[in-house]
Amino acid sequence: MRKRTLYTILAAAGMLTVASCKKYLTVDSPSTVLLDDTFNSVSNTNSAIVGTYAMLIGDNGYGSRIATLFPQSADDFRTSGDYNADDRRGISCYGASPANTDLPNCFNQLFKGIERANNCIKYIPLSKPYNSGSENDKKLMRKMLGEALTLRAQFYYEAVRNWGDLPAHFVPAADLADPYLPRTNQDTILDRILADLATAEDLVPWRSESPDQNIRITKATVKGLRARIALARGGYALRTSSKMMERGSDYKKYYQIAMDECKDIMDHPAEHSLNPVYENLFKTLHSAARMDNEHELIFEVGAFGGNASSDSKLGYYNGMRHNASSKYGGGGGGINAIPTYFYEFDSIGDVRRDVTLNCFEIDADSKKIATTGAAMTDGKFRRSWTSIIGTAQNLAVNWPILRFADVLLMYAEADNEINGAPSALAQEALLRVRKRAYAGHEDRIPAIPQDKEGFFKAIVQERLLEFGGEGIRKYDLIRWNLIATKFAETKDKLREFMNGTGRYANVPAYIYTKAAEYKVRTSAEEMATMDLYGGAPSKVFFEPGLGTSSAPSGSGYTSKAWRASVTEDYITGDRKGYVRYFEPNKKELFPIPLDAMNSNYKLEQNFGYK
Repeated sequence: MRKRTLYTILAAAGMLTVASCKKYLTVDSPSTVLLDDTFNSVSNTNSAIVGTYAMLIGDNGYGSRIATLFPQSADDFRTSGDYNADDRRGISCYGASPANTDLPNCFNQLFKGIERANNCIKYIPLSKPYNSGSENDKKLMRKMLGEALTLRAQFYYEAVRNWGDLPAHFVPAADLADPYLPRTNQDTILDRILADLATAEDLVPWRSESPDQNIRITKATVKGLRARIALARGGYALRTSSKMMERGSDYKKYYQIAMDECKDIMDHPAEHSLNPVYENLFKTLHSAARMDNEHELIFEVGAFGGNASSDSKLGYYNGMRHNASSKYGGGGGGINAIPTYFYEFDSIGDVRRDVTLNCFEIDADSKKIATTGAAMTDGKFRRSWTSIIGTAQNLAVNWPILRFADVLLMYAEADNEINGAPSALAQEALLRVRKRAYAGHEDRIPAIPQDKEGFFKAIVQERLLEFGGEGIRKYDLIRWNLIATKFAETKDKLREFMNGTGRYANVPAYIYTKAAEYKVRTSAEEMATMDLYGGAPSKVFFEPGLGTSSAPSGSGYTSKAWRASVTEDYITGDRKGYVRYFEPNKKELFPIPLDAMNSNYKLEQNFGYK
């Protein structure tokens, strides 16, 4: 591609101005224009930037696969169904093959995003509006340059955390002397994008100064992503050379970056703070109506258009299971909770459990009815929270990339590591998250540990409870080098759950349920009004019950296996076994897709794959 090669803004079609969080700036269509012309107009430059944002969404972005398949499994959720190395179940079981069909399109889309960002990053500083335009034009062009740098960083970060060392280039492909690039060490890539983000944060405005909040990058987005990437850079990763999970001896300098960036966001409370109602964060993602006046949702991937390229299948593939004959239409059920995850939450005080987990589904009569223990779903995405009914699969649900609770917990973690024990501010950051979680039951908030190890363990647990189903847990466990440990712990818990021993001694083997009215009210209310034999859910799920697979005769209740839904096959079976094919120091990364290997003779496959 030469300098004047045609640049096609693929994202132009359908990107019209709509309300609130679904808003994108208007883009001219059709729009095949010369690169020179694109970046010599503020409007056309915006079109190029929007085209770069477009590589975040769709079936092969955060609209489906990267958001819902790549993060499975951890100790919170897994993909439903039986193992197959060549599809999504292979990813969830850590046995994906290089021919896996759910990997290559995502891989390619990330690198398309990088290429689009590279063009913006090269040509914006060379443009007339950037150098000699009005002061407003210069301001807008600098903002868009910062957006391009941040988008490129996000694309590279997503690629690196899933595939490790990869070919990397920071100029347009046309400027490469050799298109066949060997792998670049992941540390080199992360160091480069951390530097780019340091530049970008001086170019983009705070939320209050931005006309495109939440779905366009602001200063807090850049700082928060820089903190996240710094923690990954300072954490453990699978190394190509040693074939071991390792971190560098200089890791604390990256924790310092994270600590400083989070502190700056925390020092601007008028820009972002905690939403007092946890559930409203996720309802906000489903609608143009905002229920987040505190702007906890710092950056979302916008979904719109009703198609596989610019919309999302969140709530259709994942989330609460809805029968296709219900008034809402069908959907959900592609991701199941690890049954023991339900019991990680405080059963009385923690409001997050009933938002994060669905232990009921919607039947053909649009009523709710209990699931089995192994069929619980992720509750933060629900078709019935949207206004889209019928057979549509694209539900215009945004994906949350970054929210303020993560900033607080990243700060607390980094502070504890840097100082050797948590400061008062770190303890307060953790407490703020817990106070929201235990709203109305503050007397049940766990004590905040004062020592480094105890505080770190508290952070590990808090992040499990706070971010379930948001695609964060697996990557946390990897950077902490705890993934193998937590998998082993979870298998032990599952076996205790199966046998009804230890902390699960009073968990019922079976529950008995009737369909009950579903009103789309708060998750706590929906949970409390389930129709279960033996009393309220707060009682039934914590008492042994009848212990028989048969519902009481003549009662009208249906039996559902709860604890009995977990068998040895669920834990270790070749087809259904939880993380069955995970191997430490091998499967923390995906195989590089076969198509990518075949198109670049210098590319080597990740260790542990053939």
